[in-house]
Formats: sequence, C-alpha cells, structure tokens
Amino acid sequence: MTHDTEFEQWANKAWQFGAGLGSEVSLKDFRKDITIEFFNEAGQLVIAYKVYRCWVSEYQALPDLDADANAVAFEHIKLENEGWERDPDIPEPDEPAS
Repeated sequence: MTHDTEFEQWANKAWQFGAGLGSEVSLKDFRKDITIEFFNEAGQLVIAYKVYRCWVSEYQALPDLDADANAVAFEHIKLENEGWERDPDIPEPDEPAS
C-alpha cells in the first residue's frame, strides 16, 4: 500500500471509471518500459527484469476487506507486455560468512 498516486494515474489511462462516453479510454502513453527488481532479506538486489511496453490490464486498489479475517492488505495488478529480458548486469550477491 502506498500514498504515491503515480501508478494509479498510469493504470487509469486504460480505463477511467465515470468518464463520459468515448473519453473513458486513453491510449496515449499507456505503455511503459519498466524494471522489476527482487531483493533478498538482507536488502540486496538479487535479480532484475526489464519488461517492455507494459500496460495495466487489471488493477485492484482495495484489498478484500473482511473483518473476520486475519490478513494483510495487498493491492493487486496484472501487467501485459510485449517482451522482457533478465538484466545481465545484476551480479549474484555475496553470501555473508558465518
């Protein structure tokens, strides 16, 4: 969960709820190149992927709110893309000596 609205603005370019007929879809700049980075528990970057010409096809801003559940709140996104590759410049992190 974040207070940063930049992602929401990008996600809404493909579908803006409540917009007038014919203005609900904006195809201008709705595809973006992104990098997905994965970190280990020590905070070290372990792998990254470059994903090209992505767009948001599903976005759930609010998690399922169930007062009887003992759960963590997650936002959900589904990204479509036109290609990806592993970033070869990311080295395998050194394991700390024990």
